[in-house]
Amino acid sequence: MLHNDTLDKWDRENFFHPSTHLAQHARGESPNRIITGADGVYIEDRDGKRYLDAFGGLYCVNVGYGRKEITDAIAKQARELAYYHAYVGHGTEASITLSQMVMERAPKNMSKVYFGLGGSDANETIIKLVWYYNNILGRPEKKKIISRWRGYHGSGLMSGSLTGLELFHKKFDLPLPGVHHTVAPDFFRRADLSLDEAGFLQHCVDDLEALIQLEGPDTIAAFIGEPVLGTGGITPPPARYWEAIQKVLKKHDILLIVDEVITGFGRLGTMFGSDHYGIEPDFMTIAKGLTSAYAPLSGSIVSEKVWSVLEKGTDENGPLGHGWTYSAHPIGAAAGVANLKLIDSLGLVENATVSGDYLNTQMRAALGDHAHVGDIRGQGMLCAVELVEDRDDRIFLDPSKKTSAMIVSAMAKRNVIARAMPQGDILGFAPPLCLTKEEADIVVSVTADSVKEVLG
Repeated sequence: MLHNDTLDKWDRENFFHPSTHLAQHARGESPNRIITGADGVYIEDRDGKRYLDAFGGLYCVNVGYGRKEITDAIAKQARELAYYHAYVGHGTEASITLSQMVMERAPKNMSKVYFGLGGSDANETIIKLVWYYNNILGRPEKKKIISRWRGYHGSGLMSGSLTGLELFHKKFDLPLPGVHHTVAPDFFRRADLSLDEAGFLQHCVDDLEALIQLEGPDTIAAFIGEPVLGTGGITPPPARYWEAIQKVLKKHDILLIVDEVITGFGRLGTMFGSDHYGIEPDFMTIAKGLTSAYAPLSGSIVSEKVWSVLEKGTDENGPLGHGWTYSAHPIGAAAGVANLKLIDSLGLVENATVSGDYLNTQMRAALGDHAHVGDIRGQGMLCAVELVEDRDDRIFLDPSKKTSAMIVSAMAKRNVIARAMPQGDILGFAPPLCLTKEEADIVVSVTADSVKEVLG
């Protein structure tokens, strides 16, 4: 369809897009997909072309698009009370109700939830609380944070430092001092191919222990990790990884921050990734699936152990000096309440297991023997296909060829949206949790056809 394209012109002249090649976009060298509607697992652009969104926005539209229950809740809240702040004990029915709903779903050792707007600010909040915690306990030297290479925790100053991907550090003067990275629990990309999974797990533990000893256990405040690596490659950890890592952290009195921004609210077939892997967090980060992205909202959840120290700190020092204008925004909270009710009533946590397992199984059946497919992996409603030049010797493709981006483009021509993941030729899938087996078949068929078109 042809347009008298004012929108495209305004976009390229005025709109600063995130995670975009700015020069190419401004020059009109990259596509400009303007989305006008969505329903279920499908989005629609202004030309009326429908795409099956196999990445759920950015892993975030858990309940699917067009849920009237959530949009009605947003409209009702906006009419009754569009905004009031949460400072100095103020609350709204929506924010108080959502707090209760989150905490009844969270691991039993957790105590309170602080609401922000996105995963990045939720992790920024947690790092401040970690530092506050150790100051109140009289341990001002215990402030360093250990993250992992290939982890993703946001793109702010501290959250971008915690992220272990080159793209988010390059030319930004990140990571900031005091943030250190240990090896990614990515068995496929292990440096020593002679290691089996148990041997690689021991390598991960040894690398973490060596870093702690190098920096000094008394200087390490916290360790942060996603239950499953997300943007770094959609990579489940080796068996018993979290059990082994928690032993090391407890031995050195290091707090555990579990970033559940992607895995929270059903993505792995459990309410949280912590449930799936038997993790006992000191802090948890939530966002995305909290409202299924119908409104911006995040949460920083603290454990009973941490909360008791925060209370002590305010008794000694007065009110805790942290907050955002939009903390616990009532419209976001109303969306969250309606969203969590839908996750339960539609059985979406269970469907993430059933349809997610089917998606992963069918993807392996379709592409498992392809000469340029090195690994197919996933958990729940997460799936990744990693491409290689040579699967026998695990030689990776030349990144300058942008093979995964070419395949994703070929998929879009076939009306399916996937994601070319950063730092590797990896096709990523994170559909809405309402995906059916029939829709999974479409995703798999289009992926296979597009891989064969580009790689033969």
